[in-house]
Amino acid sequence: MFAPKWKKEARLLVKGALKFVHYKRDLLKPERVEEISSRRRDVQAAIQAGDRSQFEEASKQLRAVCENSLPHEKPLTWLEENVEVMFVAIVIALGLRAYYLQPFRIPTGSMMPTLNGIIGKKAPEATWPSLPVRLEQQLLRGRSYVKIINDRERQIRFINSRRPDLADYQWLHFFSRSQLRFTDSEPLMLPAPVTQMMEIGLAEALQEAHANNDILKKGVVLCEGYIDSGDLVLVDKFSYHFRQPRRGEVFVFDTIDIRGIHLAAGDQAAGSHYIKRLCGVPGDQLAVDSPYLLNHGKIVQEPGIQRVSQHQGLYAMNPTGYGLADSRYGQDDPPPRRRYPYISKPGDVLELADHALPGQREYAALGDNTGNSLDSRYWGRVKEFNLVGPALISLWPFVTGSSLNLGGADFFAGHWGLIH
Repeated sequence: MFAPKWKKEARLLVKGALKFVHYKRDLLKPERVEEISSRRRDVQAAIQAGDRSQFEEASKQLRAVCENSLPHEKPLTWLEENVEVMFVAIVIALGLRAYYLQPFRIPTGSMMPTLNGIIGKKAPEATWPSLPVRLEQQLLRGRSYVKIINDRERQIRFINSRRPDLADYQWLHFFSRSQLRFTDSEPLMLPAPVTQMMEIGLAEALQEAHANNDILKKGVVLCEGYIDSGDLVLVDKFSYHFRQPRRGEVFVFDTIDIRGIHLAAGDQAAGSHYIKRLCGVPGDQLAVDSPYLLNHGKIVQEPGIQRVSQHQGLYAMNPTGYGLADSRYGQDDPPPRRRYPYISKPGDVLELADHALPGQREYAALGDNTGNSLDSRYWGRVKEFNLVGPALISLWPFVTGSSLNLGGADFFAGHWGLIH
């Protein structure tokens, strides 16, 4: 307690040197360990002798041997440092995507006007705005102008007697494209999904090819116009581990084992994930009395569902509110693929199982654009194990939205921000 300050420092130095040996023993050479131990004993001898000058000399030697006992690492170059930072950032991003937040691109218009899907519109190149304006639109609206001319003669490949081998392609949920395949050359990657490509010129190009024995002539314009990117949303993959899904929220689910989706014709069947409004939870009995959605015979009151039923503002794009499924859906398919809608006539009820094995409880998914949505009215129930999570935020484009002229007034709803 009353020892001089230098003796206290000496005892701390002896302790610190011993810890250094224990922590770094796997990196230290045996002769270095022995040398550090020898210098520690010199410091201890100085403490016992009470000789301060002897301690100062011994402490210098102990510090020096500890500092020089390990090889000095070469400092990282600026490139190595940046690569290391990027690698850590990628690992963190992949961890967030796997367990917490996942980006998802809206592929179709089934959730309009709440969320926009990919939209294509024909526009001759002569009408395009200047390059600076196009760049601004690309950044803020996600609008890209495209014109593709077939650079050589190609023979179109067919899946069956009259269906071209044309399929959607998506990479990392960010980039939605399509491929047109040929018998005599590599596939041609196109800048938008099948539906949008047809809207901006591909349908006419295929008709012309059909008239030429299915040969796509050199110089044919495959597309000419602009494509508005679908909304990019973040999906909360964490919440459903701690709370029950809520009726009325927008959610994402995968399509594993949903037979009606995988049998459906058209580009929607190709997606591995869908985004819809969660309109039914376990125990519900859903029916449609247009424009209302009913549960156990009563009108469903959740705000998101009511916006569709009351078709106010932008939701007037679907003036019938919730409607019945088309009863002809799937009836022309051969028996192995034939499908029957679940809610196609008054009185049809979709019952959702509540008391079931883990993962087997049932939910219903309907699109806000009910007149143009393949959903639970057509293909039935979503199992609990299919749920991914609620859609949380619309990230990009920044000024995306839907506009509609109703009663002489223009309505506009921006989507950037929280999703309701």
